[in-house]
Amino acid sequence: MTEGKACVVCKLVGLLVGLGALNWGLVGLFQVDLVARLLGDMTGPSRVVYAIIGLAGLLKLVSLVKCCPCTSKGSCSTKPST
Repeated sequence: MTEGKACVVCKLVGLLVGLGALNWGLVGLFQVDLVARLLGDMTGPSRVVYAIIGLAGLLKLVSLVKCCPCTSKGSCSTKPST
């Protein structure tokens, strides 16, 4: 892991949280749920997508109080040290 860059898991979690936030923004503003529109309302696949995005949100919350194991030397900062 190079210093100053997020690991693949951190990037994936951030992407999923961002997509989930966009979906909720669309629901709030335009009453359009893209997951339900693409995969059906509470079908098996849509429930899997909701669960994965929910898990990503949980991991993002945990990252607020605990460092990612891939960070170097126990530093939670993703900015290069000067």
